[in-house]
Amino acid sequence: MSSKLTLWLSGLLMLAGCQQTVHPPMSTVDQVDLNKFMGSWYVIASIPTFLEKDISNAVETYHLNQDGTVGTVFTYHVDGPQGPQKTMTGKAFIKDASHAKWDMQFIWPIKADYRIVYLAPDYSLVIVGREKRDYVWVMARTPHISDSTYQEMKHLIQQWGYNTDKLEMVPQVWTK
Repeated sequence: MSSKLTLWLSGLLMLAGCQQTVHPPMSTVDQVDLNKFMGSWYVIASIPTFLEKDISNAVETYHLNQDGTVGTVFTYHVDGPQGPQKTMTGKAFIKDASHAKWDMQFIWPIKADYRIVYLAPDYSLVIVGREKRDYVWVMARTPHISDSTYQEMKHLIQQWGYNTDKLEMVPQVWTK
């Protein structure tokens, strides 16, 4: 076999080995009652976007807009819990009748996949994921959850095909 053919076949085999793992479609919860879902959610942990690296006291607050979209206000602190507070506002577009698939838009015209993949029956805890399994958020109605609950959420996230080594706790340090 010629050296060029050997090199070409070696490269082809290397590329074949670089294929991404194919996951089944990301399932969502069956139904979200938007009125119950609205309000403030503390970000407990996430596989963060580049904008969310090293933040603390992150809170995502949702409200229904008259046009059927969901208004979003994301507040967080940089440089530690006592550091400056930053705010981002966005809008979510509901994609299906379950209200569990959204297109989230913080920067026009970019819309990001946003899926409610776990929701506690009492709406106290939610996991939001993405089909690509690149980002995920664990959020709660309170700034802290028990370690056992966190471990359960982490286990679910791992079962869905996420690399939980990238999952980071978000410090929630609130003073009175």
